[in-house]
Amino acid sequence: MENTYKITTHSDEETIEVAQNLESEKFPNMVICLNGDLGSGKTVFTKGFASAMAIEEITSPTFNIIKEYNGELPLYHVDVYRTNGKIDNLGLEEYFEKGGVTIIEWAEMIEDTLPKDRLDITFKITGENTRVMVITPHGEKYARVCEDAL
Repeated sequence: MENTYKITTHSDEETIEVAQNLESEKFPNMVICLNGDLGSGKTVFTKGFASAMAIEEITSPTFNIIKEYNGELPLYHVDVYRTNGKIDNLGLEEYFEKGGVTIIEWAEMIEDTLPKDRLDITFKITGENTRVMVITPHGEKYARVCEDAL
């Protein structure tokens, strides 16, 4: 059974710090699935993770669905919000094997497509600037990432 980690952040900077700690444990073909309401911190997390990979410009891929960035490892930023879960033509599964890190916003919409081993992070808005991040690792590699980074 997986451990679940709960982290409360009180600012974007604290959310970014959590992302940077997780980034320090990254590995090729890592998949991070982000869930939570609009404005809950998914893109802030992604920007923090990317900046730690030496990627400066992250924009929400809402209109592109998948954006690719080159950093220490390739970063594939996926936002499936506008797909209504219809992603058959995206070739998303290929990204899981490309040797980079895949971060998926609104991942619950495509749960059937997600790899069994992954890191799930659910963001909950609990105050104006306060967020609770519920982090659930699936698989041994992801459990180790959490033990080392959180």
